[in-house]
Amino acid sequence: MDQARVEIQVLSSLSQIDASDWDACACPEAARGGRPYDPFTTHRFLSALEQSGSVGRGTGWQPQYLACYLEGDLIACAPLYAKGHSQGEYVFDHNWAHAYEQAGGRYYPKLQIAVPFTPATGRRFLVRPEYEEIGTSALVQGAVQLASDNQLSSLHVTFCTEREVKNGSDIGLMSRSTQQFHWLNNGYETFDDFLAALSSRKRKNIRKERRQAQGFGGIIETYTGADLRPEHWDAFWEFYQDTGSRKWGSPYLTRAFFDIVHETMADDMALVLAERDGVPVAGALNFIGSDVLYGRYWGCAEHHPCLHFELCYYQAIDLAIEMGLARVEAGAQGEHKLARGYLPAETHSLHWVADPGFRAAVEQYLEAERAAVDEEIEILTRYGPFKRTYVEEQE
Repeated sequence: MDQARVEIQVLSSLSQIDASDWDACACPEAARGGRPYDPFTTHRFLSALEQSGSVGRGTGWQPQYLACYLEGDLIACAPLYAKGHSQGEYVFDHNWAHAYEQAGGRYYPKLQIAVPFTPATGRRFLVRPEYEEIGTSALVQGAVQLASDNQLSSLHVTFCTEREVKNGSDIGLMSRSTQQFHWLNNGYETFDDFLAALSSRKRKNIRKERRQAQGFGGIIETYTGADLRPEHWDAFWEFYQDTGSRKWGSPYLTRAFFDIVHETMADDMALVLAERDGVPVAGALNFIGSDVLYGRYWGCAEHHPCLHFELCYYQAIDLAIEMGLARVEAGAQGEHKLARGYLPAETHSLHWVADPGFRAAVEQYLEAERAAVDEEIEILTRYGPFKRTYVEEQE
């Protein structure tokens, strides 16, 4: 198929692309009504970010969506943003920016193919089935050309899949490895089945933490779909603001975002609330994929022992087992997750740097970093909470 026949457009708003056309590239597996593997690249999620003002003017995330057309049909697209900073990415390049500017360059703005504020692995080069090769090539070439034409320092593709890393590396992008902690469902039918795979000491500790958390003086409920109500978001917004102000200085998402996803994505979410006398005192928000539960946000109005672990980690495991999901991704960072059954997992990104000298230095750094990440994952897995036989099976 002739690459020259592909037309590439840069769009400032998702309203310029029909939702069904975008989703035919982003989540073709959902065409027959099933769940998208990754809810974060759907038209409805990215539109909620845009419509709510969470991205756009004044946020440092300016939409520059890539759309590739072949004979008038959309065959590939990507959530591309011009970035004026490195916040909300979770694959940190602050040191690169500092070094680039110390050498007299201008690192920002840069281009980022990503889901804003969402450290969850998924496809970033969104291509219709049967157009993978030409679509991926067109997206990469289009993004690099856009950066080059505008004399931008770099292009970054964060939390992409292993397959995309291979394809991107084959056409000249640099790959980077980082890590998160994921819970893996080894065919468990109950939470006790999961506990049985742990060492005795870790098993006892988790049971103790669950008893402490559930003794906070109220009940814990999980809401999804039609059970979600507008007042739930009033409470959760207060929790989210508190966490956001402590972690990031100010929340990334606006209040309007939660109202929009309530209308468009209720079936894609599971909100876990700790309630006393009908009043929520803490909550954790999860998004639901076809095979993965994604833990995203947590917050509280009151502090109770182990309630964070219960709502974010143990309730997520319960829900994943109940729904038959293969994995829980609990977000970025946090070695404390290891003791609670979440094992280190490699995550990936791709990078292009315009300056040849700086690109060579970054490539050398990435090679050393990959080796360090591999070693750390191996060590952490061996010191995890599971019985030795389980660790050996994972290896």
